[in-house]
Amino acid sequence: MAAYWEWDATLFSGTAPYYRRGRLPYAPGLADVLAEVLKLDRRGRLLDVGCGPGTLALSLAHLFSDVVGVDPDSGMIAEATREAAERGVTGKTQWVQARAEDLPAGLGTFTVATFGQSFHWMDQDLVAATVRDMLQPGGTLVHISDLKTETRTVDGLPHPAVPYAAMEELVRHYLGPVRRAGRGVLPQGTPDGEATVLTRAGFSGPQRHVVPGGQALTRTCDDVVAGVFSMSFSAPHLFGPRRDDFEADLRRLLREASPSGRFSERRPSTEVFVWWNAPAEPAPAPTA
Repeated sequence: MAAYWEWDATLFSGTAPYYRRGRLPYAPGLADVLAEVLKLDRRGRLLDVGCGPGTLALSLAHLFSDVVGVDPDSGMIAEATREAAERGVTGKTQWVQARAEDLPAGLGTFTVATFGQSFHWMDQDLVAATVRDMLQPGGTLVHISDLKTETRTVDGLPHPAVPYAAMEELVRHYLGPVRRAGRGVLPQGTPDGEATVLTRAGFSGPQRHVVPGGQALTRTCDDVVAGVFSMSFSAPHLFGPRRDDFEADLRRLLREASPSGRFSERRPSTEVFVWWNAPAEPAPAPTA
C-alpha cells in the first residue's frame, strides 16, 4: 500500500453483515464470460483473494472442483461460511482468515486466482509475485471490478435515484472531510496501476472484457443504509457513540428523497482483466 496509509484489522470491521444486502451485484453473465474465456471445466481450483463474504467465489463455485476464499476479516469469513452452507457447497469451499500478504499459507496451487475489487488494499508487488507462484503454469489471474467509466441514469425508471452526493456529504459531516480507512485516512485514495504491477510480476496480458450491466433494480431504504455501512469509509464502528444519530439522519435524508422509501438504480457493468501466468522463457542454447 501507499506510504501514507498502513493496513489495520479494523478496515472492514462490522461491515460484513451489510454486504449482501447493500452492495450492488456484479453484472449477470459474469460467470458465463469467465467460463468461456478461461475454458473452465469444473475440475480446476479457484483462489479468491480478498473474498469478503464470498460474493464472487460462491457465484463461480459451480465452475470449479475446489474453491478457497481468503480474507483478513473474521466477519467476512463467517458470512462466507454461512452462505456456502445455505447454498449447499460447504464440501467444495474453504474459507481462510488471512491477509493476502500471508499467502501461500500452505494452500497449494490453483488454476485461477480472482481479485474482486480487493487488489488495491494489498501490498500489490508482494501479492502479485506470491500469487503467480501459486498458479499452475498457464493459470490465470483475473481482476474484476465495476466499470468506473460508465454513467448510469434512472431515466424511465419508476423511483428516484439514490441521493449519493447528499449521503456522502452526511458521512463527511460526521467523520470529517478526509476519507477514513480503518484507524487511518486515505487523503489520496487507494492506489491503481495494477497493470504495471502485474506485468512486473511476470504475468502476460491483459485481455479485457466488459460484462454489460444496466439492468433496473429497485432498492429500499434498508438496502441503501446497508450499502453505506458496507463501505470501509463509513463502516459502523467509525461513528462510535454517534452511530445511531448518523443512521437516523441518513434515514431522514432518504425519506425526503423518496417518500415511498424506494429508489431506482441500474446494475453497473463489470470490467474483467485476464492475466496469464506465462511459462518462463527457455534459456538460450549454449553457443559453440
